[in-house]
Amino acid sequence: MAMSNNIIGFINLLAVIISIPIIGAGIWLTNEPADTCIKFLQWPVIILGVLLLIVSLAGLIGSFWRISCLLIFYLVAMLVLIILLVCLVVFVYMVTVRGHGMIEPNRAYLEYRLDDFSGFLKRRVRSSFKWDAIRSCLSETNMCAELNQNFRMAQDFFNAHLTPMQSGCCKPPTQCAYTFVNPTYWISPINNAADMDCLQWSNDQTQLCYNCDSCKAGMPKLKISFANTNKAILDDHKI
Repeated sequence: MAMSNNIIGFINLLAVIISIPIIGAGIWLTNEPADTCIKFLQWPVIILGVLLLIVSLAGLIGSFWRISCLLIFYLVAMLVLIILLVCLVVFVYMVTVRGHGMIEPNRAYLEYRLDDFSGFLKRRVRSSFKWDAIRSCLSETNMCAELNQNFRMAQDFFNAHLTPMQSGCCKPPTQCAYTFVNPTYWISPINNAADMDCLQWSNDQTQLCYNCDSCKAGMPKLKISFANTNKAILDDHKI
């Protein structure tokens, strides 16, 4: 029993230490300029850090002083947190399960179609109120500009493993058959009617494909990655 308490105490000491930079990261996000690309993370990060701190302190104090009620609270709270995170991951999985990337010929990166996702997600990202702010933020990031620095030749770019956001927002869809000049500048489309995103593409570096459905389809992939990261943190904390 004493050995078990020592193990619980050590695990929760590490969790307390981990929770401090998590909370700090959330506070840092609140002090950043209004930036929709990362602002949506601030409260989930803060709440996760605070809950982890409270539960870990309960487990640490309960194991150190052998206080049964705190240990019971710790075990119940940790079980509830794990169940909530599992439910979140299951929900995100269910609404994005059909949103697998499409393989295009002679391309290493995947391309995403918004119509492959659930109606719930499509309504969320197609809302002009939400997407206008996200698009404004994306145009101010270096997400696409970095591609121009890293890839000079067309074949090197085609062999690159792009993120869903880079694939959907920084270039036109492959089926439009644009001619590569650089990763964010394409000319002479052959099949402009292949996809509505073909007409949305712009070589204006503040526009690119930020209005494209393919760009909107990349956002759910970003959120599911964040949900999976949160689940992994709690899974590592299980006894």
